Amino acid sequence: MKVNASLREIRVALDNSELTRLSPLACPSRDALRMKEEPAVRGGHRQNFSIDADRILHSLAYSRYIDKTQVFYLIKNDHITHRVLHVQLVSKIGRTVGRLLRLNEDLIEAIALGHDIGHTPFGHDGEKFLSQLCQQHQIGPFLHNIQGVRFLQEIERKGRGWNLSLQVLDGIFCHDGEIHSQALEANRKKSFDILNREMEKKSADPMLDMWPMTLEGCVVRMADSISYVGRDIEDAIRLGLIRRNDLPAGCREVLGDSNGTIVYRLVEDLVANSLDKPFLCFSQKVGESLKQLKNFNQERIYRNPKVKDQTGKVRIMFELLFNRYLNDLEKGNESSDIYREFLDGMSPDYKAKTPPAGIVRDFIAGMTDEYFLEQCRKNLIPQVRTRRFFEQNNRK
Repeated sequence: MKVNASLREIRVALDNSELTRLSPLACPSRDALRMKEEPAVRGGHRQNFSIDADRILHSLAYSRYIDKTQVFYLIKNDHITHRVLHVQLVSKIGRTVGRLLRLNEDLIEAIALGHDIGHTPFGHDGEKFLSQLCQQHQIGPFLHNIQGVRFLQEIERKGRGWNLSLQVLDGIFCHDGEIHSQALEANRKKSFDILNREMEKKSADPMLDMWPMTLEGCVVRMADSISYVGRDIEDAIRLGLIRRNDLPAGCREVLGDSNGTIVYRLVEDLVANSLDKPFLCFSQKVGESLKQLKNFNQERIYRNPKVKDQTGKVRIMFELLFNRYLNDLEKGNESSDIYREFLDGMSPDYKAKTPPAGIVRDFIAGMTDEYFLEQCRKNLIPQVRTRRFFEQNNRK
């Protein structure tokens, strides 16, 4: 389709303005690198990282955020955070920090919206159970950040992927908000080959800490921590797991005792200590308080026995469903949902290079909580049959 010349000129002007408007430490949109060159993208009216954000928003995996656990699963409460809200909060906080530091907000938004695409149903517990099954079947551990890159590049659009920029994929891979970081510096010298090698190293040693190639990626990683630490506290208070005055006194003094205050003080401190620097950092006092608050959340919220009372059942369901699909693939049972709802229409390249256990991994990882439970009901719970069932089947 022919692009209006005036619109193209506006895009070029926007690209040029970034060179003076943004910090010299920012990643300009014209530096976006794609695995496959797209002339229509280069000559179109939209800037590169804005295109990536749009592609992520229109992905099927993004749609499934709506029913993915953030922390609390199998709890019926409309006001508990789900992953779709979490990624929006990360995007908002990240863009606020980026604007104050004169970084590329489009790149921050794209990384933030895509950073949790690879998460399984039932949050980190689901990730742990799926990882154990993957290792049992010799395909390596499951890591949601690596899976996010795979979803967007190799699985979406029936195996064609979205051809996102290196900078966005790297930010998704390196987001690791669970790892505490007092400071982060961009590891700028990366290519697609280096990114692939880093993912291989991370898969071999999940404890490795990989840093993003852009300051924008560093911002998203910091924003990830800022967005969830206070929000999880509010959810836990709402569910009666903790009280507000249970928070460590030192943390309350430095960061406050509400999500709004915690976010405000963390953002303010991060920006004040990172202005015009080639790295991001918190002050010593605030960084230590954030680390202490994360440890409090681990002990009092994430490992709370009241939260884990159904974990054993979920583990069994993951194991049974994984083995069911694997058996369907090995027997060529094309009536199975793994064929009908996942493999149907998938590219020959994906099928050729993905082992059966890997196909099962990808199918389960993409499920929402409710779809996972529906598949368990359908495949694992015996169905009561009536005379009418047999009569209908005899007529066939």
